[in-house]
Amino acid sequence: MTHANLMHNYFDPNSVYIEEDFRRRFWMRRHVFKCLLCDVQQVNPYFRQKRDRAGHPSFSPHQKVTVALRMMAYGSPADSIDETHGMSESTCLDTLQEFCDTIIQLYKDEYLLELNQEYLNRLIRKAEDRGFLGIIGSLDCMHCDWKNCPTGWQ
Repeated sequence: MTHANLMHNYFDPNSVYIEEDFRRRFWMRRHVFKCLLCDVQQVNPYFRQKRDRAGHPSFSPHQKVTVALRMMAYGSPADSIDETHGMSESTCLDTLQEFCDTIIQLYKDEYLLELNQEYLNRLIRKAEDRGFLGIIGSLDCMHCDWKNCPTGWQ
């Protein structure tokens, strides 16, 4: 049922949510999600549709990738996914681990660069030009003054 709802809401030709909604909720365009889904299915059998021991379909590839992306994009804890996607905490954690391992395997050569001194110096200069001194040492930027910072974070 959760797979049917996910498909009806986001992936069917006449889905409930339009492209802009999809992009806002998944932090990517629908065609990028579909390419990502295809890639992880080809590399890792974990993301292919299977049947459980009772012969019922297990979680769909769409569900697994959606859960992993939601956990990363929104910082959703694994135990909260059960309410919306019907997936247990342990299955969510397994799915996230499989997804991350697969993404690294698929894209590391193309997108993950070894940090060298020249590249680091370029990043530092770029950050300093924008007023972020010492940003490489503090990725969360909490040392920077921000006039619109919510009171609770000050």
